[in-house]
Amino acid sequence: MKCLRCGKQTFADFLPVSLDVLFFVFLSPSVCFLLPSTVMFPLRVPIFAVLVSLTVGQYDDYDYQPASQYGPSSANCAQECECPINFPTAMYCDSRNLKFVPIVPSGIKYLYLQNNLIEEIKAGVFDNVTAELRWLVLDHNQITNEKVAKGTIDKLTGLHKILFSFNKLTEAVIPPSMSLDELKMMNNQLSKFPAGSLAGMQNLTSVHLQNNELTSKALNGVFKGLNKLVAIDLTNNKLKKLPSGMPSSLETFYGDHNGISSIAAGDLKELPKLAYLRLAYNQMTDAGIPAGVFNVTSLIELDLSYNKLQSIPEINEQLEHLYLQVNEINKFNLENICKFSGPLNYSRLKHLRLDGNNITHADLPHDSSNCLRQASDIIFD
Repeated sequence: MKCLRCGKQTFADFLPVSLDVLFFVFLSPSVCFLLPSTVMFPLRVPIFAVLVSLTVGQYDDYDYQPASQYGPSSANCAQECECPINFPTAMYCDSRNLKFVPIVPSGIKYLYLQNNLIEEIKAGVFDNVTAELRWLVLDHNQITNEKVAKGTIDKLTGLHKILFSFNKLTEAVIPPSMSLDELKMMNNQLSKFPAGSLAGMQNLTSVHLQNNELTSKALNGVFKGLNKLVAIDLTNNKLKKLPSGMPSSLETFYGDHNGISSIAAGDLKELPKLAYLRLAYNQMTDAGIPAGVFNVTSLIELDLSYNKLQSIPEINEQLEHLYLQVNEINKFNLENICKFSGPLNYSRLKHLRLDGNNITHADLPHDSSNCLRQASDIIFD
């Protein structure tokens, strides 16, 4: 089940019991809780106040309530953790100063180990759940590759999600699960990504690898053939160009804060569904952008801010958001926005940012109003 407001999965997706009609309680833009109808009505002010007090930031990323709210723990549980009787397939071991991963008993599908002091994953800890574990959350620990024993993560064939951010990994640790749909290894020290490690993962939809040390070479071909992959985030790595072999299903690519200096002529032609492309804070110049490389009908948002461009690049008339602030642009190239202007030929741009360049509102061509008829704001200094 997904929240109708934030679109995030809720813990109802893995509840082992049938509940009455569920109602969403929105406690913040990123937190949604679910309550049975019998609890919601009548909803009194004191109850609502208690619910608001439970919006603790550490749970925002995992879409579940603290285990203590679910009552006593099941006997089928590691002694260091809690497994609520009403939700016996979930084991909550988060925020307990653990230094190791406890042995996971059979029947556990959702394992939460974030916010601990874990340095090591010892052999045998997952032996009881190699095929049935669905979610593995290891964020905010101190795990290194050398301390991940063989026969642990590399035996988890049923994982749907692995969240392994804010650790000390230098090489991506990938489970051999064809069911994997979400991979998050942000804020590590990754410089290596094993070739072929994602091959055949046809359910993978999103990969988040921001704030690492990955190069274009390390990622070349890694995403090839992943026909359901729609989002890749490589913000703040060491890319010099876009990784090769990205799948035609891709809709979102974030590559801000890298060292990208050029885009190859055919890069975006191989991505017919790409709608959101962010390449701010890179090293791109006019010479590194072939004519028409961004003139693709699928793009909705293009962010090239904080680069070294001297002119407005050629875009497609379907683009809605163009961010070019803080470059070296010294001319308003209207012909790169609209090849022709007429009743049916005009730009769909709604937002255009040009502040922080060598250009002012006075440089806007006198005949731009027809081309930019849908623009609600054009920002100069």
